[in-house]
Amino acid sequence: MATMETRIAQGRGDAPADLVLRGGRVFDLMTGGLIAGDVAICGDTIVGIGATYEGAQVLDVQGLTLVPGFIDTHLHIESSLVTPFEFDRCVTPRGVTTAICDPHEIANVIGLDGIRYFQAASEQTVMDVRVQLSSCVPSTHMETAGAELLAGDLAQVMGHASAIGLAEVMNYPGVIHRDAEMMQKLALFDGGHKDGHCPLLSGKDLNAYISAGIRTEHEATSAQEALEKLQKGMRVLIREGSVSKDLEALQPLLTDLTSAYMCLCTDDRNPLDIDEHGHLDYMIRRLISLGSSPLAVYRAATLSAAEAFGLKDRGQIAPGKRADIVALGSLEACDAKLVLCAGVEANEAAFAQRRQVDPVGRKSVKAPKVFARDFRSPANRSKTDVIGILDGKILTEHLTEDIVIEDGDKRPDTDRDLIRIAVVERHGKNGNIATGFVRGFGLKAGAIASTVCHDHHNIACVGVDYDDMAVAANRLGQIEGGFVVVKEGAILAELALPVAGLMSLASFEEVRDRLIDLRHAARSLGVSLEEPFLQLAFLALPVIPSLKITDRGMVDVMAFEIIS
Repeated sequence: MATMETRIAQGRGDAPADLVLRGGRVFDLMTGGLIAGDVAICGDTIVGIGATYEGAQVLDVQGLTLVPGFIDTHLHIESSLVTPFEFDRCVTPRGVTTAICDPHEIANVIGLDGIRYFQAASEQTVMDVRVQLSSCVPSTHMETAGAELLAGDLAQVMGHASAIGLAEVMNYPGVIHRDAEMMQKLALFDGGHKDGHCPLLSGKDLNAYISAGIRTEHEATSAQEALEKLQKGMRVLIREGSVSKDLEALQPLLTDLTSAYMCLCTDDRNPLDIDEHGHLDYMIRRLISLGSSPLAVYRAATLSAAEAFGLKDRGQIAPGKRADIVALGSLEACDAKLVLCAGVEANEAAFAQRRQVDPVGRKSVKAPKVFARDFRSPANRSKTDVIGILDGKILTEHLTEDIVIEDGDKRPDTDRDLIRIAVVERHGKNGNIATGFVRGFGLKAGAIASTVCHDHHNIACVGVDYDDMAVAANRLGQIEGGFVVVKEGAILAELALPVAGLMSLASFEEVRDRLIDLRHAARSLGVSLEEPFLQLAFLALPVIPSLKITDRGMVDVMAFEIIS
């Protein structure tokens, strides 16, 4: 590591810089102007801009615009369906140089070992992976997870170099009503960052939640909701994932004035979406195309993100800042031609030098063998609670439908798009199986099953044929988890996710190709959703309104209780 004296000497031009970017212009996030001149880098630190420098290495960026590296302020790398190493290789060349992740998906399956795996991976990735400590494992008392993390457990993994604070506090009722364990976790991180998660919370309840010291929030789905949170001191993270698409609703709020307090995040985005559309680069392009100024958008993607999470060493191309730099063809296109992470070019040579970390969470699917009869929905009244999917959102409607009882069972009704949904406990704890109804898939035949099932990650299955549902659920046990599409007893497509039932050991290109096959197979069953697999996963998350399902039954999220 270069000494302070060396950095000063190179910044003054008394010694050649280690690396010089020559011929580009720096986009100034203070004024929105462009600064001509070289960028001088000493080791991992920018030491000079707006002047002419000599360097041991000179890179030609003639005609390009230089911006700080992008910061994804909230995501679950597990939802990319690949390991942190493949995620790094997938998105860093697109300009993402810092990812603030919450590994609560893997933690819900294998506990602290999952967090330690991400911490170890963060020591090797080209991008800077910051690992928040998961606040809600499990997310509620209304589900069966593979692990439970208390405040004492989190204390064991604090202090790692990747640490950045307490991850999204999803149990907002626990905060508002001062649950003892939740209070201990919040107290553990006093003086540090506490990340929020409080969909639709407002008024005095929101005041109470923020009073716990929670300062960032990614669950706002309307401009009105986001505005109240901004006015009450929260930094609002605009989210655009594979299912949760809030960018268009919040874009009108992103201006040069508010951009200092708004950031960007993806939350959950899979390799197919990244390949077809992009990552943060897609969000940047889209926001600019909708009318937000380049200054507001790039500030939200970089400097504001750094400030919101206390990362004072990055977010701006300026002397003394970490050399996270993206060279673009144009601000509007957000087309990365060169990416530096701490002064290292993000290329195949850099990725090849990383030391791999052994995968964890193998053979984690311990579900009981299921049969067609397990998916019956016995009942003695026709009035039925139905989960209503809102395409592009993880919020759901709480619908009520009359469904005829035949031979003691309520059968799926494809004419009304009422299909069976089931959750099968897969951690070897109790073998629970819960069934219900969902509307919005458009499924006409067969079944789809997945072990990506937020946040407990049991087996979630939807179908119109009970035999096919059994085949799909049982297949997941054989391939250590993943996604399966079945019709008439035949497996049409599948993707194995053997790392805790969440991540593949294959390359992101191979996972992308398998997802294309799965999407085509799902559409052959009549599915109309663009991203049915992650949509399915969120139907089991009982901290997002309004109606969800876990292995313990249908959950009224607004009442925060299981429907009897």
